[in-house]
Amino acid sequence: MILKKQYSILPGFGLTLGYAVFYISLVLLAPLAVVFLKAATLSWEQLWNIITAPRVLASFRLSIGASLAGALINAVFGLLIAWVLVRYSFPGKKIIDSLVDLPFAMPTAVAGIALTSIYAEKGWIGSLFQPLGLKIAFTPLGVIIALAFIGLPFVVRTVQPVLQDFEKEIEEAAASLGANRWQTFRRVVLPALTPSWLTGFALAFARSLGEYGSVVFIAGNMPLRTEIVPLIIITKLEQFDYAGATAVAAVMLVISFTLLFVINLGQWWSRKRYFVVKGAERNVS
Repeated sequence: MILKKQYSILPGFGLTLGYAVFYISLVLLAPLAVVFLKAATLSWEQLWNIITAPRVLASFRLSIGASLAGALINAVFGLLIAWVLVRYSFPGKKIIDSLVDLPFAMPTAVAGIALTSIYAEKGWIGSLFQPLGLKIAFTPLGVIIALAFIGLPFVVRTVQPVLQDFEKEIEEAAASLGANRWQTFRRVVLPALTPSWLTGFALAFARSLGEYGSVVFIAGNMPLRTEIVPLIIITKLEQFDYAGATAVAAVMLVISFTLLFVINLGQWWSRKRYFVVKGAERNVS
């Protein structure tokens, strides 16, 4: 029996797949592989001494902690902004909608200088907190604010399209069944938004981990206090310590991949749970 070859409806799959794999390997996998290969030239003792140095450990704590804090802030306020932009009409709505993308278009160095000028002790906002004894610029708090600034568009732009496509009839049906506004949001709207919400959170977190330009000015770069991991890597490169720089970069990549895997796992679980609930609701109806 001769089996006929089945052709795909969309031709060119093999060629496009080859180009896609080649491009990903060239742009993404090859540089990452070089980082790990360069770090592998060090012995385990040398690698351990580099990554456990007090200055490096302090930068890891600051970068990861500030990135998580900034992403969590954006997860809350990004959802709120997306909700306002989709559900309400008001004067200046298009202006606010366009301002959300400003961190994308603004050079990171310009953003860092602007944030430092505003939140410094003599800045517009920093001067208001100065009498209270609260210092923002050149502190970890300033780093968190800078990371929240550059990560906000990721949450808004991932949640906004899903919220726009959400059928209002579903909310009306929940209200007709006796659910109040909070119950409708928590049990009907939020489950549908959770996958995209977690995606925006993951993107904001990943962007914050590698941010340098907008943070280096407002951080102050004080050893053991406000130094971020990218600055440690650049400092080692300037000292021609390429092995040490790649060692720190490799550890940061492993930590980033692990945290992003956990976030994506939660995203997958929430999406699966949402579709299971929707399927059960269809069966009941």
